[in-house]
Amino acid sequence: MTANFSLTFILRIGIGLMIAVDYTVGNALLTEWLPKGEDSKRQSHLLIYWTIGFILSYLAGSFITGFDSYTWQIILATSAVPALVTAIFRSLFPLPASPGWLASKGKIKTANKVIRKHMGRKWRLPARFMKRNKKKTPRNISWAILFSKQYLRRTLVGGIFYACQAFSFFGISIFLPILLQSMNITSGNISGIIYNGGMFIGVLIGTWIFNKVSRRFYLISNFLISGLLIGILAIVPNLNSILKLGIFTLFAIILSAGLILDYPYPTELFDLKVRATGVGTCITISRIGAAAGTFLLPVLTNVGGASLAMLVCAIVLLFAFIVCLIWAPETSPQFMKK
Repeated sequence: MTANFSLTFILRIGIGLMIAVDYTVGNALLTEWLPKGEDSKRQSHLLIYWTIGFILSYLAGSFITGFDSYTWQIILATSAVPALVTAIFRSLFPLPASPGWLASKGKIKTANKVIRKHMGRKWRLPARFMKRNKKKTPRNISWAILFSKQYLRRTLVGGIFYACQAFSFFGISIFLPILLQSMNITSGNISGIIYNGGMFIGVLIGTWIFNKVSRRFYLISNFLISGLLIGILAIVPNLNSILKLGIFTLFAIILSAGLILDYPYPTELFDLKVRATGVGTCITISRIGAAAGTFLLPVLTNVGGASLAMLVCAIVLLFAFIVCLIWAPETSPQFMKK
């Protein structure tokens, strides 16, 4: 029993590490291959597919039953299907190093060779890369530079906004049936589907308005509205069940619309030389928030019911609102002051 537990624990840590690496590298690689203006747009579209996968995982966890003590193992094993598809695809179509990263390391000729191979001979590095690389570029970037005066504010904003969002999103989404039951909302599976439907609608709405408002306004308003909505449910627990579910679904829509910023905003916070390190650090901090949410929410629900759990989520979201209101920089080109 102890050996099986230890092996399961090690395997799950390994899965988490691999996912974290893909979060970081995949994000940076996509951005560095796309033309300026298309990078953030394409990154926001990635969240649609991420949300589809998340909803499917919720459905798998809810409807795969009847295997007794092996049920959780079968549910966990379903994640091997998309992983295998991805592994086969990446084996058949290997991912090349990005031209931007190669250029940042002084490998101009290699970068142009990669561009010609994958995009055609009419393409080459932008002039800004050629000028930049006349100067010596440091070969290795330490993560400590992110906490220097130049990057500290951006690192804190990126990490705190991501962690606070992940705390509420993962905590509520993963333990949704427990939370709904504690809220006296019957038919947990149906209510969960409604919630997840609201989440998908939120991502679609977020993708649509992503480039229509400033990043800073989007971030601040999203945390404020979602914090107030979940706060209402926490402070006024005696609402009608249908009204509760309506507010909860609206909360899911608003919070999920904010997920659109998870990929592009941390990427835009950092320049090319520290981008991968900066995004990786923000993601690392966000996983602390996600782990805290998934650990604390069932504990809080057992201690003080759904109201206490949602009150803590509201406090976390409103804390992120205050941090972003004070510190969050504008990164959207069309809204930046010239």
